Amino acid sequence: PTSATCKAYPKRPLLGLVLTPTRELAVQVKQHIDAVARFTGIKTAILVGGMSTQKQQRMLNRRPEIVVATPGRLWELIKEKHYHLRNLRQLRCLVVDEADRMVEKGHFAELSQLLEMLNDSQYNPKRQTLVFSATLTLVHQAPARILHKKHTKKMDKTAKLDLLMQKIGMRGKPKVIDLTRNEATVETLTETKIHCETDEKDFYLYYFLMQYPGRSLVFANSISCIKRLSGLLKVLDIMPLTLHACMHQKQRLRNLEQFARLEDCVLLATDVAARGLDIPKVQHVIHYQVPRTSEIYVHRSGRTARATNEGLSLMLIGPEDVINFKKIYKTLKKDEDIPLFPVQTKYMDVVKERIRLARQIEKSEYRNFQACLHNSWIEQAAAALEIELEEDMYKGGKADQQEERRRQKQMKVLKKELRHLLSQPLFTESQKTKYPTQSGKPPLLVSAPSKSESALSCLSKQKKKKTKKPKEPQPKQPQPSTSAN
Repeated sequence: PTSATCKAYPKRPLLGLVLTPTRELAVQVKQHIDAVARFTGIKTAILVGGMSTQKQQRMLNRRPEIVVATPGRLWELIKEKHYHLRNLRQLRCLVVDEADRMVEKGHFAELSQLLEMLNDSQYNPKRQTLVFSATLTLVHQAPARILHKKHTKKMDKTAKLDLLMQKIGMRGKPKVIDLTRNEATVETLTETKIHCETDEKDFYLYYFLMQYPGRSLVFANSISCIKRLSGLLKVLDIMPLTLHACMHQKQRLRNLEQFARLEDCVLLATDVAARGLDIPKVQHVIHYQVPRTSEIYVHRSGRTARATNEGLSLMLIGPEDVINFKKIYKTLKKDEDIPLFPVQTKYMDVVKERIRLARQIEKSEYRNFQACLHNSWIEQAAAALEIELEEDMYKGGKADQQEERRRQKQMKVLKKELRHLLSQPLFTESQKTKYPTQSGKPPLLVSAPSKSESALSCLSKQKKKKTKKPKEPQPKQPQPSTSAN
């Protein structure tokens, strides 16, 4: 802003800066600060990617005392030499949220430049620096092949914290408040698992979502997996919301708000939703793919069982997930023998048939969507170059009208068949079948949960059955002897 613009606003120094790894977390942090700031008259601003830079510059023109930001957008505005960001070295308070994630190697390149600038010789010696994370003291041991090398030391909590403080630039001896339990997850979280083949995960996800409605957050490791699951569940008349890094910011925030508002809703997300987000009453967290690290597992599972509420974490463990599962539980010092989630095997044939049809429909519709995108692009390119297109340059319908008609007819049959199946109740007592587990033996059937029964109560009932000891046979009482007198 010009000097005239600066004079138009009262002179307020920037007192506090909060750095977060994700835009969604920045929005939530600002909302919490605003709830308190309205009583004190403090002005706040948010600086994140995916939103208008000009709008955020106008926010800075008002000279807010507190700024919540992601490192990339903040550094961009610093490089533009915005007037209100010139004196960041004199901050009174710097907060780095999810600190272990923020300083990970290969992430947030702008953060290292930002911290270097904030911690040079001109910094405010009275500045308070605060770092937060649920996994600050969680330590992974390096593989044995690395530990055998010279000059390689085992990492412990103290060494990890020292390294983190060094990266953030904290001087002196920091005060550490560690509220972490030995297990790293809260007492109100119930952890459970299902072992299955990779192509069976869809069956168990659909079964769980149909059997136990509520607010369920489903995590996967890749955006492509989230997109495929979204298409599949929509075909099955479950309309999930999605959250991943390739979405527009407004849509990400809109989906998050909708998920927090609806009582019966499914959110499919990558790990952008794993850290810090405070979503009320998430009943179930489902790890469709087991996360790669224990930190991610702790943060994902932490989206449920919040503020003394109970919650359930379910892992779908395929053959490719076993290594990560064992690694996570070794790091967290947990017993790998967590309970298996009870599944009514008599319903699985119907579940499999629904999924089989849905997969065919989703795959065909996706292929058609891609063909339409290709044809639209090639027509626009041809029009710009003023050339005529050959028929074989099209994908799908235009290249072979007869084949396209056959495909459309097949799709109508599949959709009609699936609609009929979806119109029938899934959980009925008349369904009887055997569906082998990984071991080849059908598990013990449990009684069908009532509609009011939750996943947690169903699991609790199974535990009670297992712990209930059979009655020991009573010793026979001696019979009174009879003798002739």
